[in-house]
Amino acid sequence: MSAHEAQMNNGARPLGQTRENAVIMNSSAKSVKDVMTHSVIGVRETAWFKDILVAMRPYGVSAFPVLDSADRVVGVVSEADLLLKEIGPQLTLSRGERVKAAGVTAAQLMSTPAITIGPDAGVAEAAKIMYTRRVKRLPVVEDDGRLVGIISRVDVLSVFDRPDDQIHDDVRELIAGEFALDPDAFDLTVTCGIVTITGQLEHRPIARELISAIRYVVGVIGVRHRITYPPEDLADIVAIW
Repeated sequence: MSAHEAQMNNGARPLGQTRENAVIMNSSAKSVKDVMTHSVIGVRETAWFKDILVAMRPYGVSAFPVLDSADRVVGVVSEADLLLKEIGPQLTLSRGERVKAAGVTAAQLMSTPAITIGPDAGVAEAAKIMYTRRVKRLPVVEDDGRLVGIISRVDVLSVFDRPDDQIHDDVRELIAGEFALDPDAFDLTVTCGIVTITGQLEHRPIARELISAIRYVVGVIGVRHRITYPPEDLADIVAIW
């Protein structure tokens, strides 16, 4: 048996509304399952410290979801958890950190409960969780807790890689569908994800809603508008980004 096979047998294994809300949920919005990594490496609760460390190198990852016998995510073990083994004696640790420092299996080393997300959640929700909980990745789980993928910060940011022509088409569809306006009445360009729209509308509130909605089209980085209004509304013109 090779070292790689031994390592795999010991634990690591691959596993295969408001106007704004209406726009977020339209066909152009992306969900977690659209950008997540489907081929995931997890470790069993019984995986040994050394097996976890050895597995991190060939797979180029800094953390593993920890799985029970039914492939449900029960925690996450990261390099930071393993580091406590080395730096523990040099620091004043909490009780939980002391337990980790003395741990030898994934179940003893992992952080729990795991911060997870569902495959049908929006990419924006994943970004919010990562930012507020200060994590770099989220295991993606079904309703029963089974691991189906993982989404990282890079995956979340990939929505801004959309080609400009696709964004252009989605903005035109938004103008025609959500606002029942003629998209040909506007001069619309998209450059590096930045939408520039020029045209005339009868009322300032409609323009505000339109510009705000464009910001939520997947891949849009910024919005610049040169929309004009009837003379009585000119004093209220503002640039919305």
